[in-house]
Amino acid sequence: MIGDNAGSKRLAILAGIVFVAITTIQFVAARYSLREHLTAADIVSLRFLGAAFVFLPVLWTAGTGKLRALGWRKAILLALLTGLPYPLIINQGLTYAPASHAAALSPASILFFSFVFSRIVFKDKVSGARKVGIAAVIAGLLLFVFHAGAVAGDTLRGDLLFAGSGIMFAVYAVLVRLWSLDAVTTTIAVVLFSCLPLPLLHALAPSGLATASMAEIATQLVIQGFLAGAVAVVLYTYVVRQLGPQQASLFMPCIPVATAVAGMAVLGETLTPSQIIAIASITFGMVFPILRKR
Repeated sequence: MIGDNAGSKRLAILAGIVFVAITTIQFVAARYSLREHLTAADIVSLRFLGAAFVFLPVLWTAGTGKLRALGWRKAILLALLTGLPYPLIINQGLTYAPASHAAALSPASILFFSFVFSRIVFKDKVSGARKVGIAAVIAGLLLFVFHAGAVAGDTLRGDLLFAGSGIMFAVYAVLVRLWSLDAVTTTIAVVLFSCLPLPLLHALAPSGLATASMAEIATQLVIQGFLAGAVAVVLYTYVVRQLGPQQASLFMPCIPVATAVAGMAVLGETLTPSQIIAIASITFGMVFPILRKR
């Protein structure tokens, strides 16, 4: 039994690492295409259409029993939290604030509110070392936002949207644990309910699909749909089930660090001195509780 638990924990940690890698690839790829041809609505549409192509055969083979057991009320609530509104809010925030703000504030709010909500709902205890680690991580993440000076005007509006998206994701993680939900079933429900309003979104929002190449569209379909819209959500849901919302949220601070490094390699972006300090603070925050425990 102890061996099984250790094996499950190692598998969950591996799933968390793959989740961070996929999220980083998705973020960099989205930033690239938004600078080229595609719009935010295009990327959101490709995300859920690609995920639907993945899960419809699974649903056809496995049947709808688990989906019916989940219930449409829970499915709709989960879809509102991490389905279509979630990437739309982030993309809308990107029209006001820099992408580095999104890569920092969303994970920071997920981390913070996952701990807060888990403390309230499940009475989870937090060690002193973990509290120090959380403080260091949040301090590092906030440096990504405030390195250019005080936030004001439209930038603040975008930052509030990023923070709101993090709260939504934290609530989703708590509900997954509270209801003991199956990762694949939960993700299928979120994807299917998110596909329903896509025709209306495509009709009302601006689109660049006509000017984009088939290669660009296919690449985004795979990255945003198959990887980010399907695999990543299943992986994170699995991590939440195995480790709980608190420990699962600790993977989130890796995203801005990995995105910053990938941005340097792929997009030619550079790190400011404050962002380098932020990476050091985040790394300390993640490592310190582990070293103290040992």
